Amino acid sequence: MSVNSKIEWTDATWNPVVGCTRVSEGCMNCYAERFAARFPERFGGVSRMTEYGPRWTGKIVLRPEALNLPLRWRKQRRIFVNSMSDLFHENVEFAHIVAIFRVMAIAQHHTFQILTKRPQRMLEVMNLLPEALKTIFPAEKHPEVNAPGWPLPNVWLGVSVENQRAADERIPLLLQTPAAVRFLSCEPLLGPVDLTNYLPYQYQATDEWGAFTDLYVQTGVDWVIVGGESGPGARPMHPDWVRGIRDQCVAAGVAFHFKQWGEWAPTDRVLSSKKTRYAAENGQIFTDRPAGMRYERLGRIGKKAAGRLLDGRTWDELPVVVR
Repeated sequence: MSVNSKIEWTDATWNPVVGCTRVSEGCMNCYAERFAARFPERFGGVSRMTEYGPRWTGKIVLRPEALNLPLRWRKQRRIFVNSMSDLFHENVEFAHIVAIFRVMAIAQHHTFQILTKRPQRMLEVMNLLPEALKTIFPAEKHPEVNAPGWPLPNVWLGVSVENQRAADERIPLLLQTPAAVRFLSCEPLLGPVDLTNYLPYQYQATDEWGAFTDLYVQTGVDWVIVGGESGPGARPMHPDWVRGIRDQCVAAGVAFHFKQWGEWAPTDRVLSSKKTRYAAENGQIFTDRPAGMRYERLGRIGKKAAGRLLDGRTWDELPVVVR
């Protein structure tokens, strides 16, 4: 739990649930899995150190003492929900999700950011929640819960997208899910991602004589976060993967946030071969200089030194929200 989070795109974290399990490549070096393993008593034994490194135990722990924390935070904040878990994990009971949404419905002065790798369950739950909230918290007794409407205007929903496969599996389900704001966290970014089919666009149809007729508007994601991997075992990120997503967002008018390079970043420093990689113009990353190709040298210089400048500037854009 952190009132002043170090995560660049949020202000605070709120963990009414802790514990998770791995589902894809992006989970390989999970910071939450590693952090929980360092402090097993603090997190109820949801992760432990093994001969292969930190591993989730499969245990999910509910933290009722943390449930109402946002109601005590008077200062307006963006709050990352369950940074140490996944709210839509299959072992998080529906009743507990309802209780969490009740808090978010009451705390209208905050903005809640929920990120998942389980969009199928998110879609199912979000379609059931309005009726469940009305049943458990009837309007005549709990007007504060029912007043905001649906989807809750202060709740943003996102999915993790580490590569094209994850994008094609998760984003369509996100776009089917009712949400005030939909966003992507492309962290750790492990390959190039084409978001063309998932970003908003508009076009004007013409008739057989070339005259403009109807204007068609395609909705899409509202915000994209990109970041490299940090911590032990971090994998390097090709700068062109980042630039590609940035350029797609700029062209579509979608807010873009570059969170960090992670452990690896473009550098002119001469380092050992173990700490050097080469980002070639063909989009691949090599351990040796690629013959006959232009490249950028990537160095494992550490998260702090790597920073978060992309082509000389920071990108801290946020979605435009009307509430």
